[in-house]
This record gives sequence, structure tokens and C-alpha cells, in this order.
Amino acid sequence: MNTERVIIIGSGPAGYTAAIYAARAELKPLLFEGERLGGQPGGQLMLTTDVENFPGFPDGLMGPEMMEKFKKQAARFGTRIMSEDIVSVDFSKRPFVVSTSNQSYASEAVIITTGAGALWLGVPGETQYQGHGVSACATCDGFFFKGKHVLVVGGGDAAMEEATFLTKFASRVTVLVRKDVLRASKIMQERAEKDPKITFVWNTEVKEVLGDPSTGSGQVAKMTGARILNNKTNEESEITADGLFVAVGHKPNSDIFKGQIELDQKGYVVTKPGSSATSVEGVFAGGDVADYRYRQAVTAAGTGCMAALDAEKWLASKE
Repeated sequence: MNTERVIIIGSGPAGYTAAIYAARAELKPLLFEGERLGGQPGGQLMLTTDVENFPGFPDGLMGPEMMEKFKKQAARFGTRIMSEDIVSVDFSKRPFVVSTSNQSYASEAVIITTGAGALWLGVPGETQYQGHGVSACATCDGFFFKGKHVLVVGGGDAAMEEATFLTKFASRVTVLVRKDVLRASKIMQERAEKDPKITFVWNTEVKEVLGDPSTGSGQVAKMTGARILNNKTNEESEITADGLFVAVGHKPNSDIFKGQIELDQKGYVVTKPGSSATSVEGVFAGGDVADYRYRQAVTAAGTGCMAALDAEKWLASKE
């Protein structure tokens, strides 16, 4: 089998940016977009309607459109893009081997950009209204809910952070908590509880996202509320709202790397401080698979750039 200079596993802003830099450095990168690894090729931005916080696009643009531009730019400089999934890796020796269900590929260096996926509720209407009222990222989509009533689902730090952030835009934020206590840290709890715009509904689970599916043009309109269950009394009711933010956590797409490189307790790839280098020399990581804190398109692109530059420098040192 031929040995590649660098293979990039995963797409999205991190993967495509890594590809742009690696291709311009004459490394002839081979990028695997993935289907299952990142939820879908292009990553989480494929589920986002308007992206208005990425520099250089003053009028904003649709998430899928942005990812198509990233992809075209990577291809323009010679990146070879394959839509297959990588199902296993062998980082125990060099060259490294990554395998799809059909074929294995060898590479001197590997860049991991498989991303992370929001954990969803799995209830009817949730998928239908994603991008049309349902979101998993307040910093991405909160701006679109100025003066509106929104729901936040969750009881941990992420949910309190989302709820507090949303008060900048929404007129009212209702937090639906499955238990009768919050899991969030004391400081996050206190901040949310003191905010006059935030109210809590306890022992509550979302059973269905409600909305009007018809606009006359065949497109989904928007969610209008949720059907909720009080798990103490088994009483069901409906709550009206313009948006629903799911904040029950994220899961990094790192299962295939278990036992191959160091992962933290939550499954995020561990990188060395100030670097994209992983615990295995010659393997680098960027984007949300290694970033549990920021999870933004622009930070993912930045760390994708870091990974490509680190890989280029490392490969040069081996020549």
C-alpha cells in the first residue's frame, strides 16, 4: 500500500482548514469526510441555519453553504476528499494505518478532526425542528431569539451557562429540569437562580417538540412549544415557546481512538498545552474532538490550522 504524507480523519471547519494548510504545504493530504464519525460530513454546522459569527461573512450564511465553501477551498489546493468512514486505526507503529470497511491506508502523520456531537433528547419533533427553533448551541443561535420565550433542557453547568447567556436576547428563559435539584456547580446555580428572566420547572421531561410543519412552500416553519411530563405526578401538559435549547452534554466522536491515544474521562482527545500534538508522536488533533470548552466554528478552524502546521513541522524534522 502507498504511504501518504498526512491523512485527515473528519471534516468540518477543523478538518477542512487543516486540509487547506497541509495542501498548500505540498503535503498532498487525504481527507476522510466521514458519515458516522461526525454525525455527517461537514460536522455540526450542517445542522445550523444561519452562521453570523464567523469573521469575513458580514451578511452571514447558511451552515451547509459555509461548509461547501470550506470543502471547495480544500479541494482547490489539491486535497483528495473521500466520503468513507474510518472504522479503525493502528497508531502502534509508523507508518500509521487507518482503515475503512473496504480498504486500509498508511500515513506518516495523522490529523484527527472528528468533532463532537450534541446529545439530543430523541423525542418526536426534535429532528424536524432543528435549525427552526431547536438548537444545542446558545452562542451560535441565541441572537435569533430576541424578545422571545425559550426553553432550556438540562440541569448541569452547560444548561445554566446556556440559560444565562440566552437572557441577553430572550425575554424569558424557562429551564426544564428532569430532577428536583440542579447538577450544576454552586456558582452557576446561584447566577441562574438570581436572574429575574430565568424560571425553573422541576421533575420535568420533554416528550415532544410541537410546531407548525407547513408554510405553504413545503418547508418546515418553526417550533411553537413542547409537550412535557411531570415525572412525579405523570401529568402531561403543553408549554408554548419560540425556541428550545438542548443542554444535556456533548459526546466527542473518539470511540475508534480508544486504546490508541490518550483520551480524557469524557472521551476528548488530550493534546499537549499550546499544541495540537497528542500522546502519540505524529498524531495531531483539532476541533471539537479535543475542545470541550469553546466548541465554535472559528476556534475549530484555528486548531485545524495548528494541527496542519504542527504536522508539517514534525514531518520536516523527520526528513
